[in-house]
Amino acid sequence: MYRYKIFFFTCGLVMAVSEIWKQWCLTFLLGQGHYNWWHFPFQLCSIPMYICLMFPWIHSEKLQKIMLVFLMDYGLLGGIFAFFDTSGMHYSYFPLTVHSFTWHILLIILGLAAGFSQLSEYSLRGYFHGTLLYLACCLIATGFNVALHSLGNINLFYISPYLPMNQKVFRDIADYTGDPAGIFLYILASVAGAFCFHLLWRAISADQ
Repeated sequence: MYRYKIFFFTCGLVMAVSEIWKQWCLTFLLGQGHYNWWHFPFQLCSIPMYICLMFPWIHSEKLQKIMLVFLMDYGLLGGIFAFFDTSGMHYSYFPLTVHSFTWHILLIILGLAAGFSQLSEYSLRGYFHGTLLYLACCLIATGFNVALHSLGNINLFYISPYLPMNQKVFRDIADYTGDPAGIFLYILASVAGAFCFHLLWRAISADQ
């Protein structure tokens, strides 16, 4: 596990430094010194950065397994499906576009590393614990969305109750069902997608 801790922590450091650079560019290079809360780094695709940074300090094997489950299920899901709609990954400043694409490729690498590590929890209980972490992040994101919405268009996890659903497919659903139902179905679809990944990892681990 030590080698994996070093790997994940190193990736977390690289992600953190690049995220600081990204925030600086968005604020001072593109935003003329005004911070845009839309870019606040607490999206589904941001959580792996925090998880990786925490690895050296988490000594509980149970918590380590939950973190690995999140990376191999939800992190991998976020990394892959970002490429189905890359509109949000393009910036007027090209290096930021490169950063965005590289970031999501790294999420896929992290997810694969966690899944193939044979150190994760491949049982359904493991998926349940990883999903609790995901839902906890959704709850935290909602808290930020509510507390900070007066400062600008903050839409963490794309589930702000103050902004229309803008995720591809789900925005069309929300047009018919309303945004609360659209948000619920979006979260439900994420949970179902992660479950499919977990079943795949479960089958792979059983063969090894």
